[in-house]
Amino acid sequence: MRAYVPAYDLRVPRDLTETLALLVAEPGVWRPLAGGTDLMVLFEAGKLEHRRLVNIWGLRELRGITVEESAVTLGALTTYTDVLRHPIVRGEFPLLSSAAAETGGIATQNRGTLGGNIVNASPAADSPPALLAYDADVELISARGARWLPYREFHTGYKQMRMLPDELLSRIRLSRGTSRFQAHYRKVGTRKAQAISKICFAGLRVPSTGEVRIAYGSVAPVPLRCFQTEAAIREGRDPFQALAAELAPIDDMRSTAGYRLRVAQNLLREFLNGSR
Repeated sequence: MRAYVPAYDLRVPRDLTETLALLVAEPGVWRPLAGGTDLMVLFEAGKLEHRRLVNIWGLRELRGITVEESAVTLGALTTYTDVLRHPIVRGEFPLLSSAAAETGGIATQNRGTLGGNIVNASPAADSPPALLAYDADVELISARGARWLPYREFHTGYKQMRMLPDELLSRIRLSRGTSRFQAHYRKVGTRKAQAISKICFAGLRVPSTGEVRIAYGSVAPVPLRCFQTEAAIREGRDPFQALAAELAPIDDMRSTAGYRLRVAQNLLREFLNGSR
């Protein structure tokens, strides 16, 4: 059953200040809407429960990619197309570029945003494993001010985040200097394009030094950085046993827990065997 349009209230603020004022005046009442690639699917199906939306798509303050000597900062409204077209992001952060290329079709890549992918908080999202592997930081802003926190601490449970009702995610920061890593990204879905992932893998490593970073999607209630598995690899212990203990896959309509665990181990093996 399709949604009844008059049942929804949509506000279009003039700027970021007006947006934050609205959020702080009625915390939790207004839900931000950016590219709409997730929310509009629910709306079309008549399953979008949140009835009061604030459109942030036009906020220039949340756009742009800034390149500095030590970091690249991406506005929350950076689209997947923006990622794919930016030479430094594409060249220095190939995991993120691969994730962007794997996300939906061209229409979705033109509208879908990194910030939206993060705060939608789906464990099956394509870009979070790459952001975890790159040790990204995220900035949260409100009328009260701004704060940064490591992205690995952002998700606290299924669809739960360390973001207060009056806050917006404004920027994502990636430290530069990751070109020394070998990068490997894989998304496994029902088909090769426009599919929700059954499992998603992002890995970085420097074989000569033992440095390694591993992250997964669709294997736990949140996108997961696998610190125990990384430690097992560095220490010469069985990484597959460590991985099995670290993951918490489930059975759902797209796959089974057993399948997800087996594929997760196979992707780790592929990564360790040097596939690029």
